[in-house]
Amino acid sequence: MVKYSGINHLAMATRDMDTTIRFWRDLLGMRLVAGLGRPGYRHYFFEISDHDLIAFFEWPDVDKALEKDHGVPVKGPFVFDHVSFEVKTERDLWELKDKLEAAETWVSEVLNHGFIHSIYTFDPNNIPIEFSAPVPSVDIRKRPRMRDKQRTPVAQEGPEPQPGHWPEPSSPTPHDERQVYPGEGVILTEDGEGGD
Repeated sequence: MVKYSGINHLAMATRDMDTTIRFWRDLLGMRLVAGLGRPGYRHYFFEISDHDLIAFFEWPDVDKALEKDHGVPVKGPFVFDHVSFEVKTERDLWELKDKLEAAETWVSEVLNHGFIHSIYTFDPNNIPIEFSAPVPSVDIRKRPRMRDKQRTPVAQEGPEPQPGHWPEPSSPTPHDERQVYPGEGVILTEDGEGGD
């Protein structure tokens, strides 16, 4: 079975990379760890944790997202509601709340969701963000809990992946045929002008 280790990166879009850097790096404290660019194209990466990144494409013709409150249902085509970043402790959550308020950025009150305490805000692109501190006594990863009184039939099967619902690979790619093609980020492995 495939073993996941986290989110390598979320990819968002901005019209103004400098404003985005000021918010994500300088206000939230996420290090700017990689940048790709050429005329008409930028793709920058910020470090969330040792394993997780958030990235932004700078597209000159993109508009800010329409502001939409976190978790409020919508109609029509839709993909993304909000992203929640985990902080280590409740103290970190309050520190972030204080920083956002000092920057005159709207931030919600701290909400108790049982297994996490959370605050909500928006970045300069109107991306809805949640910051969550785990409640140490409630670990839903170690002890999954379903409190939906009308669980879907598939959810009633339990938390573990259920075999037999998707075809298994009949002929895995042989090792000698596994080829990796160069992509945009290859330049990050090269020494040269523009690197730090």
